[in-house]
Amino acid sequence: MPLLRERVRSVPAWLPLVLAAGLLLADQLLKAWALSNLQQGAPAIPVIPGILDWVLTFNTGAAWSMFSGSAVPLAVIRLLVGLGLLVYVTLRPQTRFLSLVLSLIAAGAIGNAIDGLRFGKVTDMIHAPFLSAITRALGQGDFPIFNLADMCVVLGTALLLAASFRKDPPR
Repeated sequence: MPLLRERVRSVPAWLPLVLAAGLLLADQLLKAWALSNLQQGAPAIPVIPGILDWVLTFNTGAAWSMFSGSAVPLAVIRLLVGLGLLVYVTLRPQTRFLSLVLSLIAAGAIGNAIDGLRFGKVTDMIHAPFLSAITRALGQGDFPIFNLADMCVVLGTALLLAASFRKDPPR
């Protein structure tokens, strides 16, 4: 029963909505905390030295500041994609795995869409110095500062991509 082809609902239809809502709430609470407790341009605050820092910054584009200055059009696209994924995963039978990854991607897309529509920019606050060390070693400069919504999109997409290479992916 391959992951991407099986059409038997293995989770309740409401579960992807609850998962996405929980992740979305966590993302918005973390962004609100960052806006209240961090200052843009201030030095990084180590959480786990060398691994994780808090640093407030804003992005008016997409990943790596691509399409900078296009926050509102990107927000509309993100919102439509996120809502579309939630409608799809709720109305069509999905495996547990596919329900999870699509909920992750939807939550991340909607989380950053909310920022783009409210503020005209996305709030980022998570810095991973170890990732910057890797990207600098590759001659690419610092790794971008990101947020929980970005992590949801990247993790969901990476899991989906990895599963697409498996002969008999997880259910």
